[in-house]
Amino acid sequence: MKPFLILQLRPETEASDDEYDAFLDKGGLTRDQTVRVRLDREAIPPDLRLDDLSGVIVGGGPGCVSDPWEAKSPVERTIEQAVMGIMPEICARDFPFLGCCYGIGILAHHLGGEVSKARYGEEVGATTCTMTPQGGRDPLLAGLPAHFRAFVGHKEAVQALPRGCVHLLESPTCPFQMIRHGRNVYATQFHPEADSAGFALRIRIYRHRGYFAPEDADRLIAMCESENVESPRHILRNFVKRFGRD
Repeated sequence: MKPFLILQLRPETEASDDEYDAFLDKGGLTRDQTVRVRLDREAIPPDLRLDDLSGVIVGGGPGCVSDPWEAKSPVERTIEQAVMGIMPEICARDFPFLGCCYGIGILAHHLGGEVSKARYGEEVGATTCTMTPQGGRDPLLAGLPAHFRAFVGHKEAVQALPRGCVHLLESPTCPFQMIRHGRNVYATQFHPEADSAGFALRIRIYRHRGYFAPEDADRLIAMCESENVESPRHILRNFVKRFGRD
């Protein structure tokens, strides 16, 4: 099978490593079936072509697409430029893509949609995702229940469905939890790779990054540990099964 390119945006090594392991586990992938690129440390190899890959998976990160450019750190600017730089070819070719959390902002911004903190930004926790009629027919959501819990924690959100996109999942806290552009380009507001242990780890790591009051960390960790979040992982497995190719 051609490998899946996994682009990671987290400068914190512990969080990045745990996220990568979660993508492998939930996607049913081995390390040999992926090309891992930590964009905080390295560029996408210039000789790596989409034709060499089965698909592209983009992880989450502490940055926000909607933050003013001058307010972003040099690392955040480098990461954003790298991810935005691949979106024209991905969308033009309808190449298999799954953007998780930060990835929905990247996709919507590339398509000219509004990504901001005006509405729908979500506190750290779990929300109930509900399939739209289009979601009920989408192959990446095959086998998932019509309603399921997923972990969220996002300062910004897509404010309206971008042109050319299909609305797949919604929630009470954010209407645009999952969208699709064309037939093969997907993005989620929630974290399909996150389980209770992984999300609790991120709370510990990002307790001073403005997602929540630092003194709330223990309460949020206890909340994560009490949640049964199982369904989102099937989205990653379905993505790999559908697009893995020789």
